[in-house]
Amino acid sequence: MRIRIQSDRILTPQGLLNGYIYCTDGTITAVTPDGSLPYDKAYNRTGLYVSAGFIDMHTHGANGFDFSGSAEDVVSGCNFLLRHGATSVCPTVSAAPFREMAAAVRSIRSAMRSPKLQPHIPGAHLEGPYLSPAQCGAQNADILTDPVPADYTALVRECGGAIIRWTYAPERDTDGTFCAFLRRNGIVPSAGHTDATYAQMLPALDNGCRLITHLYSCTSTVTRDHGFRRPGVLETAFLRDDVYVEIIADGKHLPPELIRLVLKIKGTDHTALVTDSLSAAGTDVTHGMMAQTPFVIENGVCMLSDRSAFAGSIALPDTLVRVLTQEVGVSLLDTVKMLTAVPAKILGLNKGVLAEGYDADVIAFDDRICVQNAFVFGAEVF
Repeated sequence: MRIRIQSDRILTPQGLLNGYIYCTDGTITAVTPDGSLPYDKAYNRTGLYVSAGFIDMHTHGANGFDFSGSAEDVVSGCNFLLRHGATSVCPTVSAAPFREMAAAVRSIRSAMRSPKLQPHIPGAHLEGPYLSPAQCGAQNADILTDPVPADYTALVRECGGAIIRWTYAPERDTDGTFCAFLRRNGIVPSAGHTDATYAQMLPALDNGCRLITHLYSCTSTVTRDHGFRRPGVLETAFLRDDVYVEIIADGKHLPPELIRLVLKIKGTDHTALVTDSLSAAGTDVTHGMMAQTPFVIENGVCMLSDRSAFAGSIALPDTLVRVLTQEVGVSLLDTVKMLTAVPAKILGLNKGVLAEGYDADVIAFDDRICVQNAFVFGAEVF
């Protein structure tokens, strides 16, 4: 099937284009002002912005569905996120006893094969349990451990193709063994919920870790040891040009000023936007329990019930675009790039760019960043 999508506002790496996107069998074959190429079906989206589909590579759930739940929950939550622009979703599993995390990966693997799934799931993102108790945030500190080879090797042997990313604290992997294992098995290692110093980050960097999970959130900074200052994960990210960062760009976890600072140092080519959303995202829930921890939702963010800290995000992918363009002052082209091309590059996906040869994951949205249409591998899904 050959399709043609027309718009006067196509977001390409070169800027806005008044023209056409041609796709054949799920792949983009041309992005051009030429409307005379052959096609079987045409879609006119003139007046709407047309971009590559958003990639949310860190989300725990949405619309009441938790990605640590059943395969049906994963499918339903991902389908909801598609309505907000995410043509690719990496369901994220929070730290838990390893057997529970493994069960969640199996559910995600089943969801990836479901005929009811509308967006693409590149794989699961495991956030733990190899995290720092000092930087656990809303995670349960009691179940955090050093990497256990018998556990992670067995899971990857069984479900490796269903795991695309794993967040861990490098100081718990002192010689880089776990990081190297992930790289050998095609899993992206990411430093997060970590209290590491720069020196403790070096084994991770030497073994291929090139990503920081939600920068500024549960990441160490400068400490002092008998007066001597030691840089932390934050400074490591700023110092190393080859390291990518993701930020929870909901305007709550990081205020506009900090987002501007990250972009000033890392640039839009090395910064990815993520929701890190909880299952409450997209609902009218105001309070509840998360891993035995009570929370409240107010002022657009989820907080511990005593208001002492954030417990998670309720942002959706389109929310991030509004925050970056309206509150931070970033251009629409750069904002969309950080939700498409950058996460695709981090994860090694053939997505995120409207150009010949890339997967035909395409969305159309209006001036309010409300998504009107989505195509996944060239098929219109809504």
